[in-house]
Amino acid sequence: MSGGGGFPVGVVGVGSMGENHARVYAELPAVDLVGVADADEERAAAVADEYDSEVRSTADLLSTVDAVSVAVPTSLHAGVVRTCLDHGTAALVEKPFVADPEVGRELAAAADEAGVTLQVGHIERFNPAVTTLFDLLGDVTPVAISAERLGPPLGRDVGDDVVMDLMIHDIDVLLALLGERPGSISATGRGDGQYATAQFTFPGGTVGRLTASRLTQRKIRRLRVTTEDRLVQVDYLDQSVRIHRRSRPAFEQSDGSLRYQTERLTERPIVDSGEPLRRELSAFVEAAQTGRPPEVTATDGVRAVETAAAVQEAAIRAPPFADEAHEGDPNDAGDADRASDADAIDLRDRRGEGS
Repeated sequence: MSGGGGFPVGVVGVGSMGENHARVYAELPAVDLVGVADADEERAAAVADEYDSEVRSTADLLSTVDAVSVAVPTSLHAGVVRTCLDHGTAALVEKPFVADPEVGRELAAAADEAGVTLQVGHIERFNPAVTTLFDLLGDVTPVAISAERLGPPLGRDVGDDVVMDLMIHDIDVLLALLGERPGSISATGRGDGQYATAQFTFPGGTVGRLTASRLTQRKIRRLRVTTEDRLVQVDYLDQSVRIHRRSRPAFEQSDGSLRYQTERLTERPIVDSGEPLRRELSAFVEAAQTGRPPEVTATDGVRAVETAAAVQEAAIRAPPFADEAHEGDPNDAGDADRASDADAIDLRDRRGEGS
């Protein structure tokens, strides 16, 4: 059984994602997976047995550990987080943070007042390719950012539509890259919530386009950032980054004629590979131990939920989208043009100061 004297942690909710949290905690050095809790006692027992831990009630677990991962359904996040805060237990809450942004703001304020670490599980922030991208861009303001998060049907009930389940990952990366929220959003999607595409305009001039699908027969996770002098391509899956540039054009004299000459350059920076979840949980444990602000704050989580909700609202207002989902060039306007300017949601007047 666990009890090695490391930093005591637990997991509340051990479905497919929660089990991965338990696995990583069990692997981390100087961390002790004290227990797991789940409404399904058989499931909890199986996970506890697999990772040499114990089944505990949520109340007992929170009285025993210093930090937990919360991987229950989104509708239960707020209640579990409040209980964590009452116990003074640091919490990492899987995305989406909460169903209601106002509740999220209340939780963020309560965590700050109590001095309890509250992190949101936007895992792509810890993808080595994304951290490399942040380093490459520095203070450069992108011209455009596009992302595709596509895959086949899962064969199980997820609960959230593709905007809250998939696109929200790229929404978080988009907001973190730009350091500002969009001024307006237009979107369209299928009525069953299995495919959506959204366009964003930002006060700083950047435009964005995100697409999410559960109808694509190949798993794709990629991001493209266009700047004035380069195109940066990120593959989330193989954790690779490619930088495309065009060298300065030149003219040369040959056989009495003047020829235009240019060449394209592709760079592949070294990316420190590693499992994003391991990096995420390691950062969470460090924040809980030191009291430093987490890499992804509750406020970040609220902003992502607000923006995703705005995408959902814009898609409802847009003309019906009946065509089959397809994988086009993410730099093409494509289906997003179906949402007219009249359907775009202006977000400038609906922002709360606390988010």
